Formats: sequence, C-alpha cells, structure tokens
Amino acid sequence: MKKTKNIKIVFFIYVAIVIRVIIFKYPWEKLKTVIDTWEKGMILAGLESANFTLFKTIRMYVDYSYKLNSFENLAGNIVVFIPLGFLLPYLQQRCKKFSVLMINALVFVLGIEVFQLFSAFGAFDVDDILLNCVGAGLGWLFHMWWQQIKGKDENIST
Repeated sequence: MKKTKNIKIVFFIYVAIVIRVIIFKYPWEKLKTVIDTWEKGMILAGLESANFTLFKTIRMYVDYSYKLNSFENLAGNIVVFIPLGFLLPYLQQRCKKFSVLMINALVFVLGIEVFQLFSAFGAFDVDDILLNCVGAGLGWLFHMWWQQIKGKDENIST
C-alpha cells in the first residue's frame, strides 16, 4: 500500500515536471505576453507553424545534424517519456498490456501537442508524438524487464 502511494507521488511529480518542461518552458514574462495577445489569429498561426507530416522534423534534424542540436531534440523527446511507460503499469494494472499503455501515452502526448497548437506555448509536431510514444514504449519495456528481474530475485531469496 505504501509502495503504491510513493509511486503515485513520484508519478505526480513526473507529470508536473513534464508539463513544466514542455508547456511552460519559457520565462513567465514571455508566457504572459503570449496570453495577453491570444485571439483567433493565434490558432491560425499555430496551424501554419504546425508539422502534420510524419518524419519531416526527424528528417530535418538528421539532414542538418551538423548545424542543429539534433541529438538533444530527438533523444530528449524519447527520454522524457520513458518514466511514463515505466511508472504507469504500477498505477494501472491494465497498462501492463502494451496496447493499453500506448493508448494512454498517446492520449497524454496528444493532449500536450494539441494544447501547444491552440495556446502558442510551443509548436504542434506529429514527430514529437511519435518520439514521445517511442519513449513510453521503451519505459514499458524497462518496466517489464525490471519485473522479470525482481521475480528472479524473489525466487532466489525464497
């Protein structure tokens, strides 16, 4: 029981950090300026800057890797969501099924991206959705691997 409560606390902190790092990454003054200028045109501007073409951003980072901070962007989009895939199966028994975990990850990531699209607190990018879900999938694999190791350790000690 206490273990589950600790995992819930860790998960809550993780989600808060993700929201802070992805959505509220800019200084408060810049965010306030964006909020003060919100209007219908902001949504249209968000649609114009959005990437709806799969692999477009990834390809750009690969093609211009000598100029851009490509590795940080690509790896960062994956690494940030590994804890989601690792922790969620502890909190929801259903998320031990890969498909259920991926649906949950997709909904969470899509929520962030759609918020960015309509708020101008970032840019919508379908490649981010792909990379974030890959990260959640890797986290799930790490979770399953960890459960297997823990199961072997428990068998050894009994």
